[in-house]
Amino acid sequence: MILALVILMFILLFIGVPIFISLLLSSIVVIWLFTDIQPMIAIQRAFGGIDKFVLMSLPFYILAANAMDVGGLSDRILKWARSLVGHFHGGLAMTAQTAAMFFGALSGSSPATVAAIGRIMYPEMLKQKYPKQFASGLILQSGSISLVIPPSITLILFASATNTSVGALFMGGLSAGIVFGIVLLVYIYLHSRRNNFPKDESFKFSELWKSTKDASWSLGIPLIIILGISLGFFTPTEAAGVAAVYAIFIGMFVYREINLKGLYKLCLSSAVTSAQIMITIAAASSLGWILTIGHAPQLLAQYLNTFSSAWGFLLLLNIMLLILGMFLEASISLIVIAPLILTTAVGLGIDPVHLGIIMVVNLAIGTFTPPFGLNIFVANSVLGLKMNEMIGGITRFLIVSLVALAIITYIPAITMYLPNVIFK
Repeated sequence: MILALVILMFILLFIGVPIFISLLLSSIVVIWLFTDIQPMIAIQRAFGGIDKFVLMSLPFYILAANAMDVGGLSDRILKWARSLVGHFHGGLAMTAQTAAMFFGALSGSSPATVAAIGRIMYPEMLKQKYPKQFASGLILQSGSISLVIPPSITLILFASATNTSVGALFMGGLSAGIVFGIVLLVYIYLHSRRNNFPKDESFKFSELWKSTKDASWSLGIPLIIILGISLGFFTPTEAAGVAAVYAIFIGMFVYREINLKGLYKLCLSSAVTSAQIMITIAAASSLGWILTIGHAPQLLAQYLNTFSSAWGFLLLLNIMLLILGMFLEASISLIVIAPLILTTAVGLGIDPVHLGIIMVVNLAIGTFTPPFGLNIFVANSVLGLKMNEMIGGITRFLIVSLVALAIITYIPAITMYLPNVIFK
């Protein structure tokens, strides 16, 4: 039954059927052909998959991200990042990566980060004679860090699938995301220095101060979210609502780049995006239920239990997730796989928060891994490049990202320090 389910799902995906239809239709067909269960149960399970309080935050974070893009907050973040790191070798590349870390903390969306950073930074990098492959690879991977740094939509999905604390995952994602970003920044600097990539004029405190003042309203959003959750002022779901209202207020009344017509359009766009994500989650939940009644958890646990150490288990998990990330969208992989491996991981002494961060980092790397990484398709439309023009840059940043993954996987103190301090 499980084999038929997987084969049918991949056939539907391969011929271009929308993801949510592929997941739900394959579930219904397998129930109809191989069980005595009424196919309507698959629909009920789909609705049950989105009937969770923690998922209420998703539409608000999506609304906040769109408001920040339309309201000019993301442009000011880029200018601030350039005044901070532009004087290093490869200043524009350093700026793009630094801005991606902060924009990830604003939006929590990988495609949104690629679109926002690529739209502005890629033409500038070409003007300064950066190699096309390096520049495109940088833009492609820049969005991946948005899945790790809070408020990460993907971390919320893991929390929903495993009943793990969203606040603890956010704190673990913050420290892991910073380490991920630092590894990439070190590589960018060394590569830029070796190839003598251009840099801005010498560091000027006056420019940094000016750009910081201009971007201060933008920089306030991650502070509100992180400090508000860690100090107990509001829950992650409430933080999403606060962030959305704050972003709209700043865009309309401080920067004055959003009018009433623009507000209507960004609300409509956010509603469409939210519906797309929710219906995919619902379909994936139905698929996950089919795998459960088909004893997939027991089969997977039986295989994984052959590892007597967490080290071997995590190595296999990383390999499996990296492969899945090439073909499946991150939210699907999380919702289906996380509940299957949670018990085994905990039995080996792996904290659910650490497990969640490892899974999200793996799937973040999958967003720019060929052949079906989502960021590749976003970059294709934003940058206008074909796969063969991007593959060299993708490979370079993929290797560096794997180094960051190994550090986060095998040094759990990086992930667990903040959750242990704040949530004890």
